[in-house]
Amino acid sequence: MKRVEAIEFSEFDWDPTKYQKVLVTREIDFLQIAAALLGPHLSQRSDKQGEDRTLAICMIETQIVRVIYTSRGSVCRIITAMAARRNEREEYRQIFG
Repeated sequence: MKRVEAIEFSEFDWDPTKYQKVLVTREIDFLQIAAALLGPHLSQRSDKQGEDRTLAICMIETQIVRVIYTSRGSVCRIITAMAARRNEREEYRQIFG
C-alpha cells in the first residue's frame, strides 16, 4: 500500500441505505470516513466488476478502518467501510506509528 498525505474531493457521496446499514451493523459513520480520507492514510487499487475502486486504510477516533471508495470526477463515492484486517492495522501502525 502507498502512503497518502491528503486527497481533495469537492464532495462525498454514498448510498443512503448502505450508509444506514454500515452505521447500524458496524458502527462506522461515513461522515467520519469522509473526514479521515482528507488526511493521511494508506491506499491501493481494489477494482471490482470493471469499476475503478480504491481501498483506503485510515483512522477514525481510535479505530483503524478499511474503506472502499470510487472517484467520480471530483466526487468521492464511499461504497463501504469496516474494521481493518490485522495485517492492515499492522501496516498502518508501522507507517503512521
